[in-house]
Amino acid sequence: MRTTVLGAGSWGTTLAILLAENRHDVALWSFSSDQADLMRSSRANPDFLPGIEIPNAVEITANLSSAVRDAELVVAAVPSQYVRHVMAGLGKTLPNETVVVNVAKGIENGTLMTMSEMLHDVLPGIDPGSIVTLSGPSHAEEVSRRVPTTVVAASTDLTTARIVQRVFMLPYFRVYVSNDIRGVELGGSLKNVIAIAAGIIDGAELGDNTKAAVMTRGIAEIARVGVALGAHVRTFSGLSGIGDLMVTCMSRHSRNRYVGVEIGKGRKLPAILAEMMMVAEGVATTRSANDLGLRAGVEVPIISEVHKILFEEKDPLKACHDLMTRDPKGEM
Repeated sequence: MRTTVLGAGSWGTTLAILLAENRHDVALWSFSSDQADLMRSSRANPDFLPGIEIPNAVEITANLSSAVRDAELVVAAVPSQYVRHVMAGLGKTLPNETVVVNVAKGIENGTLMTMSEMLHDVLPGIDPGSIVTLSGPSHAEEVSRRVPTTVVAASTDLTTARIVQRVFMLPYFRVYVSNDIRGVELGGSLKNVIAIAAGIIDGAELGDNTKAAVMTRGIAEIARVGVALGAHVRTFSGLSGIGDLMVTCMSRHSRNRYVGVEIGKGRKLPAILAEMMMVAEGVATTRSANDLGLRAGVEVPIISEVHKILFEEKDPLKACHDLMTRDPKGEM
């Protein structure tokens, strides 16, 4: 199959390598011509994926129209807040039968659209059933080294989800399918906000009890929002829910957890972001997550406190105290 990966960060590069290993024709697009030139000459992506060789079978380009020419499957692997900008230019380029796979994890600020909703908005000719979200506990740093990994391909059309399943499956990369794309996207996006909270706990050295509480009550918040917006509650027990939450809250590879750790140590958000080369999706998603809770009419106390810490400079220890001293409630 002719496939194109848009976005040459760590995850986009990893997926291009994976697709090439699965004997698909692969084009990898970078927004930067300098980066594309470096990757072509060195067959590596040292800034985002050091130590990993890019096979010659991966065509690397900075020309967007050339990258998607004749593509049967296009992977949107740019950060969530840039997906609209990149994909909007393809509305008249992609054939209606193209399968579009989103791997970004975020909710658009302002519109509060999930990535599949945004893709349908900017690609109105593409059938919604041809849009798939691939999500789950899957750090590029590990997948690129063939660490066994499981993810889920979700679409309103299970036939399309199974096509994506076959395209990406390898002995070290197992893909399940789901028709709850709303739940898969919300789980994959909102867990980044909880991961920032988990990082704050680590940075402030509050302890394992606190972190376990935030992770457990965090997935409860995510599920409340998801169910209110039409998702299936069981999805949040799966790979894109509790699975992705666990890895993002605990892994040394997690950029969102890193942001939280640095805040927990007393640093300010602008300084943290200024030194990061990769994007921590959870920062922008925190704004959307807070707004989603208000729109859905459900309580999201952890998300709300993370929002206050990030954007209102609330003291993390005060936020923890306020969470712990809320009115008593039943767990379920």
